[in-house]
Amino acid sequence: MSGTKRMVLLLQCGDQKGIVAKVSDFIFRNDGNIITANQHTTDPAKGHFSMRVEFEIDSANKDILEFKNEFSRIADSFGAKWQMHDKSRILNMGILVSKPDHCLVDLLYLVKSGELPVNIPFVISNYENHRSLAEQYHIPFYYVAANKSNRQEDKILALANNSDFLVLARYMLVLSKNFLSSYAKDIINIHHGFLPSFKGANPYRQALDRGVKVIGATAHFVNEDLDDGPIISQSVEYISHNDDLTSLIRKGKNLEKRALSSAISSYIDYRIIRLGNKTIVF
Repeated sequence: MSGTKRMVLLLQCGDQKGIVAKVSDFIFRNDGNIITANQHTTDPAKGHFSMRVEFEIDSANKDILEFKNEFSRIADSFGAKWQMHDKSRILNMGILVSKPDHCLVDLLYLVKSGELPVNIPFVISNYENHRSLAEQYHIPFYYVAANKSNRQEDKILALANNSDFLVLARYMLVLSKNFLSSYAKDIINIHHGFLPSFKGANPYRQALDRGVKVIGATAHFVNEDLDDGPIISQSVEYISHNDDLTSLIRKGKNLEKRALSSAISSYIDYRIIRLGNKTIVF
């Protein structure tokens, strides 16, 4: 069908009987076809229920806005929070980065190769040397000379408004509460440590000093508390007493790239449901 749209429904509410049946029946009655359906409950008796349904519907025969309005009555009957996304819409992913470039290089390649289907409207950095890299991929680059004493968040915010979400690809400055509330969209950060351990600066030094046997990297949503937002993805690697700080940093760079790209992939595929300070990733 020429008017077929691929949609994703994310729904969460208190667990109760009939949710899956009513959602499935509604899609069926509107001539939709379910492609995948996943669900999770924290407790079948009185827990929190989460659901992701990916389905196709003929938008030539059914107005999507009308479809959503009709579904809202189903959701209201369960007291559910829900979102419905059109998978054909390509999101705009803005990138903020400081001097470390390994995550930036990886993201630009993955987008160029089509492995991460997003648009990158800009790269913002407080490190001028990244300009040539961004220009190789024909992506607008903005140098903002931000530092700890002058974060220049107004400039960044003005540039960031044309993005759907932001990625901090090793951006080494903490964004203020005012920035977060003004931007008011999702921001994904990659932390070069296995959270909730080793928050803040120099996590590999912290790990080395504690003699850990596993190091990791963590991609998480940004909130007002440093390195404390809901975790989306983590990558780990075993290490030994033979590793020094240099080898930890080298191994950690690969972990950071993997965790960040995995988190972005889940985000743009609408596989993430937030539950308090946790995430459910279908």
